[in-house]
Amino acid sequence: MKRQTMIAVAAAAVIVAGIAGYFVYAIQSESGGSSLLPGAEQSEGPAQVSMEELLAPGPIPDHVLGPADAPVTVVEYASLTCSHCKAFHEETFSEVKKRYIDTGKIRFIFRDFPLDQFATAGAMLGRCAGEGKYFPIADAFFDQQDQLRAAPDPFVWLQSFAKQVGFTQESFEACLSNQSLTDNILAVRQRASEKFGVSSTPTFFFNGKVRRGGMTIEEFEQELGPLLKK
Repeated sequence: MKRQTMIAVAAAAVIVAGIAGYFVYAIQSESGGSSLLPGAEQSEGPAQVSMEELLAPGPIPDHVLGPADAPVTVVEYASLTCSHCKAFHEETFSEVKKRYIDTGKIRFIFRDFPLDQFATAGAMLGRCAGEGKYFPIADAFFDQQDQLRAAPDPFVWLQSFAKQVGFTQESFEACLSNQSLTDNILAVRQRASEKFGVSSTPTFFFNGKVRRGGMTIEEFEQELGPLLKK
């Protein structure tokens, strides 16, 4: 067996072991992909949730941008393999950051809500990379999402991606074998589903008010504007 094939097989085995017990969902459909959990309806869930509950510490630290004393807190639940999440982060988020996060008007919290095992693996790599590395890795994952979807062997693609963002073969395997990390990421998803009615990605909470689906900057500002005026 060729060395490259052996590495690919080993990587696949590590990833499967690292996310053992997790339901395997389709990455995306050819039409752009579903952003829903299987059997879920996008309209389900409450229109408003308790901020105290929403911001309660979870099993793993949040990814946070912006000051803690900002007048508005926006929480996003997203999957790195969701095409709608990719569109938001590539087309809208840079303006959100420039206009509202960097100016101290909002605190933005990003939480992983993986729809499949590759989104889970991407979230794990972002965590394992170290302080300050999550958002650059998430951006790179979104940027290469189409390559993952088209890859003949997604496990080989994931290994190549990990090397691009600074992992060695050893650190890649160690990260994806971390069952505690896997469990914590999936616990965040389960809590979002059970407590806050999240069943699709992206789902946003503006000071607890729910907004489901991707947004343009204009749509984002429509949600944000009334809260900034209070």
